[in-house]
Amino acid sequence: MADRNLIVAGPGRVEIAEVPAEPVPDGGFRARTLFSGVSAGTELTFLKGTNPALHAGFDAGLGLFGAPPEQAYPVTRLGYMEVARVEESRTPAFPDGTVVAMTYGHRTGYTGHPLRDRVVPLPGDLDPILGVYVAHMGPICANGLLHAAADRFGPAVRSLADGVLGARVAVVGAGVVGLLTALFARAHGAASVVVLDPTEQRRKIAEGLGLETLDTGPDAPDPAVTLKTRWRHADGDRGADVVFQCRGQAAALHLGLRLLRPQGTVIDLAFYPGGADEVRLGEEFHHNGLGVRCAQIGRVPRGLAHSWDRERLSAATVDLLRAEGDAIRAHLITAVVGFDESPALLHDLAERRRQEVQAVITF
Repeated sequence: MADRNLIVAGPGRVEIAEVPAEPVPDGGFRARTLFSGVSAGTELTFLKGTNPALHAGFDAGLGLFGAPPEQAYPVTRLGYMEVARVEESRTPAFPDGTVVAMTYGHRTGYTGHPLRDRVVPLPGDLDPILGVYVAHMGPICANGLLHAAADRFGPAVRSLADGVLGARVAVVGAGVVGLLTALFARAHGAASVVVLDPTEQRRKIAEGLGLETLDTGPDAPDPAVTLKTRWRHADGDRGADVVFQCRGQAAALHLGLRLLRPQGTVIDLAFYPGGADEVRLGEEFHHNGLGVRCAQIGRVPRGLAHSWDRERLSAATVDLLRAEGDAIRAHLITAVVGFDESPALLHDLAERRRQEVQAVITF
């Protein structure tokens, strides 16, 4: 028996390859894929050859890039937003028929083990296609709120609301990360949430979710002036309490800094494969005493790991999906394609022949 796996065989080359299916070990199970969400921002960097990991290895012990790179291609584990049904289970923890969220890539099936893999059972009242967000993407966004909470309260955080409750929140970027983060902020009591993006289609999707938007295109009024005029705290103290930066472009980070009130913090959830040369640290960053916190999903804020693990962030994601699932399904998931069509989908996205916010592959 073999599984079919979507891989990047080389720069510009997406293929479906057959890989042998591993036998089910004691305590393990087979996962038969139902849905797999496309994380275009990350996945296209492998297709385009711009992902930093293709050119320099990461020394986990030192926390530094610059080690000899591993073999760049083929990239055989592409994607981290899978929903599957358990088959051939050899563990009572996940009996046959259990629908789970996992992170094993775009493939027809996978041999899993709960002591090796993240396995999140999905509640029966949740539309299973929304489960693509539960294992990884939703926790990425929830972790952004957790970093905002830690910025306010350090290790005394009790709730995701601690970073946004009553706050004026700006979200730069109306992709999947930005929109889910904005929904999290609204759900946890932000006084105002404004999503900023230059693309009209994405702003309309945000508005369909009930979110306020501002245009950041070159012909639009300066959004920093707009929000700082609206959001006054005191004389000489205007702007967002917290900015969630969710676009992988240096200009977006620079905009995020300009939106902040003095001594505010950008919570950065973006990935910058080309670096950030346009960030001008001699301007607002310096004069307003600003901060930038990276909310990369590989870690939660220092001192919170014991109480805020990935499972708790997944549980918070399920809560959000229960509350906002109908709107997310209607507005955020913009394409559902069959597995055999997935290579063409990625090529079209890479060549900008097609624009999607969230594409989901079906099996």
